[in-house]
Amino acid sequence: MNLEPSSDKGVKMKVAKVVEMKDLDRRATEEFGISEDLLMENAGQAMYFVMLQEFGIKTNKFVVLCGSGNNGGDGLVVARKIHSNGGEARVFLLDDETKFKGAARTNFEIASRMPIEISRVDSIESIISEVLDADAIVDAILGTGLVREVGGLYKDVIRLVNESQRTVFSVDIPSGINGDSGEVMGAAVKADYTVTFGLPKLGNMLYPGYEHCGKLYVSHISFPPALYDSQAIKVAINNPVELPERARDTHKGNYGKTLFVAGSSSYLGAPYFSALSFLKTGGGLSYLATPKSISPFLASKGSEVVFLPQKETPSGSIALENKDELLEFSQMVDMVVLGPGLSLARETQELVRELTPKIDKPLLIDGDGITAIAEDLEKIKSREGPTILTPHLGEMSRITKMEISEINKNKINVLQRTARELNAIIILKGAHSLIGYPDETVFISVSGNSGMATAGSGDVLTGTIAAIYGLGLALEDAVRTGVFIHGFSGDVAAVDKGEDGITAQDILDYLPETMKLYRENFAEISENLYESIFVI
Repeated sequence: MNLEPSSDKGVKMKVAKVVEMKDLDRRATEEFGISEDLLMENAGQAMYFVMLQEFGIKTNKFVVLCGSGNNGGDGLVVARKIHSNGGEARVFLLDDETKFKGAARTNFEIASRMPIEISRVDSIESIISEVLDADAIVDAILGTGLVREVGGLYKDVIRLVNESQRTVFSVDIPSGINGDSGEVMGAAVKADYTVTFGLPKLGNMLYPGYEHCGKLYVSHISFPPALYDSQAIKVAINNPVELPERARDTHKGNYGKTLFVAGSSSYLGAPYFSALSFLKTGGGLSYLATPKSISPFLASKGSEVVFLPQKETPSGSIALENKDELLEFSQMVDMVVLGPGLSLARETQELVRELTPKIDKPLLIDGDGITAIAEDLEKIKSREGPTILTPHLGEMSRITKMEISEINKNKINVLQRTARELNAIIILKGAHSLIGYPDETVFISVSGNSGMATAGSGDVLTGTIAAIYGLGLALEDAVRTGVFIHGFSGDVAAVDKGEDGITAQDILDYLPETMKLYRENFAEISENLYESIFVI
């Protein structure tokens, strides 16, 4: 089965890999005649505009730190515009001026003819007093093409910038951040504002790079939409999708039926959170297949759930002998969730592997279910129905047989390849969760907060996704909207409670209010509340 996002309708912002951005620059010049000089001028103008708006220019002193590449050339444009509009700019070069090429060389020659002080940095000591005397710093040291660890003088200057406590404006990406992974390459500038050009880069949106950017702006620097909205660019920000209206003349069957195969004697929270979050998000009928011995306890907490008590293994997990009945029941529902709190008991893990290829409904596999299926990925590849996997990094490591550190260096490519090979939608959970599709489309989610890094949060996510699907969205949109709503509920909870101490129960409890806010304020939420990038 081919799974693709239903459309690009409503996608606000694509996010480019470094190589894609270089291709856009090339095409802008070759296809539209937008010269490199003009692109650099537009980039410097965009940075100047943000500085004027956020900080002010006249009478302020600016230190402009420039490398020898195009990033440094952008910085020289900024210095020129500061000077021409009543500010004081002092430029410090971290490399030999002879290394400037093309448009960067042109702008160095222009700035050199102006009464702008341009000096080469020989040691960190030579610029300490000037940096501390400045009102703000322009970071134009290293661009998005950084592939090596930052060391020597560059590392010293970056540390000085961070320790100076001055307002910092970074050009394109904070120096020291990898443009594709968001990693800190030894040391990285902590900016207050970043202006990125053409499109945001992956490193602007992935942690820790996103956190280093401060307030993030993007300027398309006169690229036509045909370039920056290109279908060839597969990564985008996960913007909100409008929910179908709830008709008055309906019944519970109209809002989805989901079977949750979850829980064991050691894990009572996971089945409760997953099955009840489905109802709290607006789902219709929640069926919970869970071990017989724990059903009465769970029923006392979530009496709205329909329980299907299961025969148990000696360790208190769901026994393999339930397989046929579970398969039969799966025909009666719209989606099956398999895995939350099932345990690592050998027999139950085998149950997951035997159920997976035979369930022909949309199947969401989470938690212990992922551990089971990671041992035999052919079970997923052979499925007829759609598959959704919700791994955290540790579980993604089991699926891909890669180290976590290796995944982090190439997160988007790994996700794209794995979703394609397994023909599955994969939600790689974490700060700015990633939703990957078999056609290599990836959405970067921007809702949620650090308080959601808590036990049971992922179980609430599974129920939320199932409920959004039950409300009537296409599966592909339901998955990414469920991720957004889940994060939004955590954010609503944090407004009242702060991020410290938020529990899965809080995320669950705030789901009804979150859904109400989402429906009533959809336009504001999609345009303003989650505007993680400001377009200029």
